[in-house]
Amino acid sequence: MDKTFNAITVEQKKSGEFFQSIKERNIYHLPEGDLLIRVKYSSLNYKDSLSYSGNKGVTKIYPHTPGIDAMGIVEFSNTKDFNEGDKVIVTGYDLGMNTPGGFGEYIRVPREWVTLLPDNLGDSESMILGTAGMTAGLCVNTIQKKHKIQGKKAVVTGSTGGVGCIAVMLLAKLGADVTAITGKINSKDFLHSLGAKEVLLRNDYLNSVKKPLGKGVWDIAVDVAGGKMLSALIANMKYGGIITCCGLVDSPSFTSSVFPFILRGINLIGIDSAENPINKKAEVWNNFANHWKLNAIQNISRNVDMHGMMDEINTILEGRQIGRVVLKHK
Repeated sequence: MDKTFNAITVEQKKSGEFFQSIKERNIYHLPEGDLLIRVKYSSLNYKDSLSYSGNKGVTKIYPHTPGIDAMGIVEFSNTKDFNEGDKVIVTGYDLGMNTPGGFGEYIRVPREWVTLLPDNLGDSESMILGTAGMTAGLCVNTIQKKHKIQGKKAVVTGSTGGVGCIAVMLLAKLGADVTAITGKINSKDFLHSLGAKEVLLRNDYLNSVKKPLGKGVWDIAVDVAGGKMLSALIANMKYGGIITCCGLVDSPSFTSSVFPFILRGINLIGIDSAENPINKKAEVWNNFANHWKLNAIQNISRNVDMHGMMDEINTILEGRQIGRVVLKHK
């Protein structure tokens, strides 16, 4: 098939330096796959900014198009599982890492990466959620299977970021008493608007935790920070509390003792959204389309074009992003 499209493209010079531009590509540049999808929307995640910057830990093959999320319409299918015209979602796996991603107007992927867009979930809504929503949803799904949420004390770290925003909204919707922890001093009104009953500044909270086994404060936690923040949360969990760990924006390393685990029976559970089986992802998407429906989700996002997305990537790298950024293709 001979068809051209535009894509944000990252290339590497002979000097080793990386540069970015919007380039015209051809369908034949895309890898082999079961489904050719015309992308309508994508979204910005921290991993995208790393790929865009030339981080070889994320993307090894350049030239490359980032974008670990995509919502679009099937234009060609060689599998009976999907038909031309189907609206579909792809998040994670290798999309936007070494496989050209959603920052281009077309992708071609294996059928195992793809799920149908639920009827009650809007096109752009799915990408306001994106990998951030999927990660928050998997955290909450895990918590629900082990712990009651209604009326419980919940805490969310990194609460102005994509995962954090959605986790605050979802836990509040499900009846938890949510505390949001943030490093952004001017974000309190924003977080209260999402459903947080209390907002704590990151450094104030960290300075209040003096021992590896402190006062039991939280029943459930969604942590995107890792590092010192995760250590502090472990110290402050109530008996039988559960922490879902899904990020490392602070640090991949943390310190603790066995005391919270053997004296309070707390649970620390890792959450991976990239490689989760597609049937589990479909379950989360259906939850968001139905009993998890977040009617105010549009309030945490803004739409941009490719040029705008390139500007927003610098914002997320500088730690200044609040909410979600959605790429709308023409």
